[in-house]
Amino acid sequence: MKNLILFSLITLGASALFADGVVQFVPDPYQLGEMQQGEVRHVVLRGANVTNKEIPLETVMSQGTGVENLKFPTTIGANKTITIELDLNSAYKEGPFTQTIVLIGKEGTHYTTSLEGVVNAPVFFSEKMFDAGYYSKGETREWTFYAWNTDKTTLLELSLDSLASPEFSASFKTVKLNIDKLDQIKEGGKIPGLKITLKTKGLDRSKTPATQKSLNRIVGFKSKNHPKATPEVLIVGYWK
Repeated sequence: MKNLILFSLITLGASALFADGVVQFVPDPYQLGEMQQGEVRHVVLRGANVTNKEIPLETVMSQGTGVENLKFPTTIGANKTITIELDLNSAYKEGPFTQTIVLIGKEGTHYTTSLEGVVNAPVFFSEKMFDAGYYSKGETREWTFYAWNTDKTTLLELSLDSLASPEFSASFKTVKLNIDKLDQIKEGGKIPGLKITLKTKGLDRSKTPATQKSLNRIVGFKSKNHPKATPEVLIVGYWK
């Protein structure tokens, strides 16, 4: 029976077949390829318990955001195959990523497999992280940066996400950009874009634990062009 299972796994992909481990998945990592930000991909992971001992599972979890509707068996029989199904929501991912799926046995042993892919974000920011420095409650900070559609032809429509609006305000001006050098974005080019001015309205100290000195805020935007995407910038600093 064990040989039959291993032979079946060969048909799924021989590259991971002889990897060390009690529970083996093929392929491992599972390749998702390219995804558009906001795309939801249904994934079926197939593997096998290659031992003569039944493995009862306590749970299966994901290390990283985006995994939804996770389905898995409560037990992997001795010399039996296992199928795990999930939906991967790429809304909060950008660029190359590795997602680890962890199977936790009732005896405490962990078994892992992973997913790999690349998420293409439709909105490009000239900068994505801003320094608030040493910040006291009520102080104002302001940053100016640019944004454009990655297709470089469509006029981008952005607004501040409602979750960010209690602490931030943003104004948007339509411009034409020269993006030949991404570290030296200039106005006066041919690419339709936005000049964004982001301001603090007074950051709320109570949102940070009293013992934590570092400050960080994720500021999200909404795009009419790309309603499933989640364009974001990061504010960092320290509380005085």
